[in-house]
Amino acid sequence: MTDRRALFAGGAAAAAAAATLLTPKEASARPLEDVLRAGELRVGVNPTLPPRALFNERNQIDGFEPEVAAAIAQKLGVRLVLQAVGSPERIPMVASGRIDFVMGAMSRTSERAKVIDYTVPVHSENYGIVAIEGRGHTSIEALNKPEVTLAQVRGTTAIPYIQRAIPNAQVLLLDNYPDRNRAIAQGRAQASFDGIDSVRFALRPFRQVQWEVTAVPAFGVTYSGLGVAKNNHSLRNWLNVALYELHTDGTIERAWEKWFDGPMFTKVPVSPFF
Repeated sequence: MTDRRALFAGGAAAAAAAATLLTPKEASARPLEDVLRAGELRVGVNPTLPPRALFNERNQIDGFEPEVAAAIAQKLGVRLVLQAVGSPERIPMVASGRIDFVMGAMSRTSERAKVIDYTVPVHSENYGIVAIEGRGHTSIEALNKPEVTLAQVRGTTAIPYIQRAIPNAQVLLLDNYPDRNRAIAQGRAQASFDGIDSVRFALRPFRQVQWEVTAVPAFGVTYSGLGVAKNNHSLRNWLNVALYELHTDGTIERAWEKWFDGPMFTKVPVSPFF
């Protein structure tokens, strides 16, 4: 998983840039009535974050977030227009009104909320342990032993946590998550502690291995919502109602299970009040 501190710092920098570059006259976020009048909903997703979003075999953007966006557009009765966005430009794009809202694992943070508004949560974000099934590596205590090697990706948020909470384990530092998964599958490491929401999807190439994925709530759970332009209350309020309906009728959970190969590790608390 991307280092949250770096992600948040990058998001804050982008947010500050957006705030500096946009004056009230320049901002052109569309309120709900303008979206309805135009007959289309412009949504930003990041296709480099599978299975949240990805390019399918037809070179079309697909995944969990496009599926949820399509359900929202259907409720609104308008055409969905997906816009591929990267992490650096996603906040400026929504702040300037080039897209109506942004997805892409938009963790709700107080720093980002200075520049954009958030809807209620769409999904949770969780940390935990990835290991081989049946070998007992399902707790922080079980990992904190000299004979345990953790395969970790350099520069991620998990590293300082491991140094602090799992100091007795050996750490094998690797450059990317496929290498991390391969090291565990080959027995060069016993487990890994990191973000686990997308891990079932990432482990598909290793179907010969019986994996065990265990959430560790003590590390903290965060939530991702839809990012909307600041003070675009009419659109944000409608989206909150739509997301409540999509949670309560099971649409979001079904889409999550389809793309992430299982239920959310932490259910989103759903309330009719926002």
